[in-house]
Amino acid sequence: MPRRLPPVPDPLLAVAGRQAGLVSVGQCLEHGVTRDQAAAHVRRGDWQVAARTVYDVGPAYGTHPVDHARRRAAVLGVLAHPGAVATGLCALVLHGVLGAPQVVEPEVTLPTGAARRPRPPVRLRRIVVRARTAPGGFPAATVPDALVQAVPALDRRHAVALMDSALHQRLLTPSELTAAHASAARHPGIARTHGWWPSADGDAESPAETWARLSCVDSGCPPDVLQLPVADGEGRPFARIDLAWLLPDGRALLVEIDGRDVHSTPEAVFADRRRQNRIVTPQTVVRRFSGRDAWRGEVGPAVRRELLAAGWYRRPVRPGIVLRLDR
Repeated sequence: MPRRLPPVPDPLLAVAGRQAGLVSVGQCLEHGVTRDQAAAHVRRGDWQVAARTVYDVGPAYGTHPVDHARRRAAVLGVLAHPGAVATGLCALVLHGVLGAPQVVEPEVTLPTGAARRPRPPVRLRRIVVRARTAPGGFPAATVPDALVQAVPALDRRHAVALMDSALHQRLLTPSELTAAHASAARHPGIARTHGWWPSADGDAESPAETWARLSCVDSGCPPDVLQLPVADGEGRPFARIDLAWLLPDGRALLVEIDGRDVHSTPEAVFADRRRQNRIVTPQTVVRRFSGRDAWRGEVGPAVRRELLAAGWYRRPVRPGIVLRLDR
């Protein structure tokens, strides 16, 4: 009869919870789990080998599956190569930047760019990292450097969404983004991205809003205002609109992009419905789209049809404008 394994120590499970369900061999040993015991967990199917010297002990609960997979990839590289620094998309994920593709390849570099035997599925890059930060305790390239490393291999929608998110969260400034673009000038693959960097806008609050904006730009109808404040007749603000266009007849076309959690609870549904009812007035034309609509590029053509019918044309909009609804 197989020997009964002792329970996995709670402190080790707590470590795994902070690391997307992953633990290293070294962390197992620190918490009293021997190599033989770890191997026995793998044989029983309790754990899986994520990479050489790294185990997946189970899911980290409370996160969206796609977010979990991204973070798991980012953490895996650092655990598989002690002393290494997360780069590119993995560094951006660790910093909390939103907009990465669903599938993220684990990647790290040694700070000096030195060679080391790779540990699949982790990509070991040879990049000299002069500056680094430690979000959540994981060494990672800075946000500007990580963008330089990641953007050349991305498509436009993901790249701009990452830039927007970094700006929105104030993880870098517009001047730092400009400097990052300049520093990337000689990187392979950067030439096709030159038009993307200046189009980044920190007013976008989600990747879906970025995709919707890009769709509208491509359709020849860039928004007049992002995050337009809406106030009642007394001037009290009660909403902000994702994308807005001011129509020649004095009305406004208001476009809302629904995130994946917008209807997550009954309270959210009620609040969303009440807010929606308040912004639907004779002064407004309200349209709502899903994140999937935004990704598919369906927002721009639909908005263009509305604007053509209304006789909209591009004109300067004064800064700080607030839409005041008289009803």
